[in-house]
Amino acid sequence: MTDLTALTLSEARDGLRKKAFTATELTEAHVGAIEQANGALNAYVLTTPEHALAQAGASDGRLAKGDARPLEGLPLGNKDLFCTNGIRTTACSKILDDFKPAYESTVGGNLWNAGAVMLGKLNNDEFAMGSSNETSAFGPVVSPWRRNGSDTKLVPGGSSGGSSAAVAANLCLAATATDTGGSIRQPAALTGTVGIKPTYGRCSRWGIVAFASSLDQAGPIAKTVRDAAIMLTSMASYDAKDSTSVNVPVPDYETGLTSGVKGLRIGVPKEYRVEGMSSEIDALWQKGIAILKDAGATIHDISLPHTKYALPAYYIVAPAEASSNLARYDGVRYGLRVPGRDVIETYENTRAAGFGHEVRKRILVGTYVLSAGYYDAYYLKAQKVRTLIKRDFDEAWDKVDVVLTPTTPSPAFGFGEKSGDPIAMYLEDIFTVTVNMAGLPGISVPAGLSSQGTPLGLQLIGKPFDEATLFRTAQAIETASGRFTVPQTWWRDAAAKKGKS
Repeated sequence: MTDLTALTLSEARDGLRKKAFTATELTEAHVGAIEQANGALNAYVLTTPEHALAQAGASDGRLAKGDARPLEGLPLGNKDLFCTNGIRTTACSKILDDFKPAYESTVGGNLWNAGAVMLGKLNNDEFAMGSSNETSAFGPVVSPWRRNGSDTKLVPGGSSGGSSAAVAANLCLAATATDTGGSIRQPAALTGTVGIKPTYGRCSRWGIVAFASSLDQAGPIAKTVRDAAIMLTSMASYDAKDSTSVNVPVPDYETGLTSGVKGLRIGVPKEYRVEGMSSEIDALWQKGIAILKDAGATIHDISLPHTKYALPAYYIVAPAEASSNLARYDGVRYGLRVPGRDVIETYENTRAAGFGHEVRKRILVGTYVLSAGYYDAYYLKAQKVRTLIKRDFDEAWDKVDVVLTPTTPSPAFGFGEKSGDPIAMYLEDIFTVTVNMAGLPGISVPAGLSSQGTPLGLQLIGKPFDEATLFRTAQAIETASGRFTVPQTWWRDAAAKKGKS
């Protein structure tokens, strides 16, 4: 039998239905891979093998009876931002301690009701605040990719670094993730995986630990465009428990993948040619343009003039909402409690001990921009800029169907190379934040390798609730470019050496 963990989600689904292997065998293969690799990669902060095998056993019963649901028996990883009933959920922060929710997130519930198997909780930047997965209370995630001829530890992107690393290293067939300013698409681009941030309101936010409520959106990271389409079909739903959930039908995204891009109008925004962008990113962009043109799409230069204000506006809106959302962590009702002489000192002690540096920094910035005297100058102005960014896209949709840009300004970087420079780190989101600010869908698809041998991604931005067009456009790029898989499973060698010593 071939290595079951190397299968794509769709291949595993087809194999289960043909009875080439069982859900239990598939799950056991992934559990074994995690045991072997997680010491080196740190992608999972909690593994749930017994839970997974129980789910797989139930799936085998359904498969035997011909009663398979859409994701029957398929092992997935679940970002530690998604609440899991009776299973520890921490948002990778000390402040939540050993918190075990008494409920399941709506997205998680949708997946398990569709037959999926949960392998465990995946690492992420603390409260999803970061672009490198270096801010987690459980330590950083190591990318399974390496530069040519180097053993420097590379970041897998963030905040969904555990999700992207686990998918790239075959430690799950696909994974849940969240995107507030690029936290699905940027890690996907840095690890050769596919990640889609759906339209705001497409997936329920209920049961997902909040960062910035007007920006947060759940989505999948997967090995292929087809796998991402299969995942989103099950993840998305209308949910009355989420006031921002939009009651529109969820199509079967997989069915439209092969309809091609002939006649599609592809917009190329001049504002995304930013100062300091590497030549190989620009070359990748030109490659994407050529692929889509050859596939029958037409290419149109467009302008999104307020793009240059998106990043500073985002870093006002997001911290402001984080300051409000994170006020609930006070050491009184759940999570960490560090006692003080009175309730105020208990709050202070708990929050000082529980929040990491990056989270504290963003809370302070957010509290400042919301304070009397500064609200109009900063927060209100940022919201006006946000309206202008959305208007730019609204006007662009009269001329084009999809916008094509790079996903990141550079390839994956090493640990510590940017974490000491907040501006350099925040610039990682320069191509992705506009999508969140405008509430639009965006997908990152791998399209090439850097001169260092590491993956590079292209981003496609679509009209509201038109994820189907993004998927078929991404499929055209994937078909022309091929898949980019990790060339060397160095963590297996490390595990073997450790076992011998």
